[in-house]
Amino acid sequence: MTVSHIIVAFGLLAVNNSERRLGWAVALSVLGVFCFIATYSMGLGPITWVYSSEIYPLRLRAQAASIGVAVNRLTNAAMSMSFISIYHALTISGTFFLFAGMGVVAWLFFYFLFPETKGMPLEEVEKEFSYGWVYRKGRRMDDGNELQAIP
Repeated sequence: MTVSHIIVAFGLLAVNNSERRLGWAVALSVLGVFCFIATYSMGLGPITWVYSSEIYPLRLRAQAASIGVAVNRLTNAAMSMSFISIYHALTISGTFFLFAGMGVVAWLFFYFLFPETKGMPLEEVEKEFSYGWVYRKGRRMDDGNELQAIP
């Protein structure tokens, strides 16, 4: 998705900085948008819903999922409504470079702070999030005792 944003940004940068019509730059921008849609549909789009349904404890899952959906929708609305303002402040290509930068930050956030839950039973996923970072790093304390849940 980040690469797609960069492709769109460079295409729009070429279109904005040229005095004549650049068909290849427009095509590059459209290709970048198509690539973004494809990668979002295969990656972050469905993962948002699957991952959020797994990470909450069973006793709080319904309430937490409701809050998660509300935050997701509010964030989407804020991004959609602020696009024009950002575009006017940064230029259209600058906006997509900003989105690419946000994608890099998001990737680092997901990579370092979200554990892999594929194939894990829900009880193990709950332990993963109950014990926090220490549990993911070592699974046990140095003295060999089981970790206690972080309150």
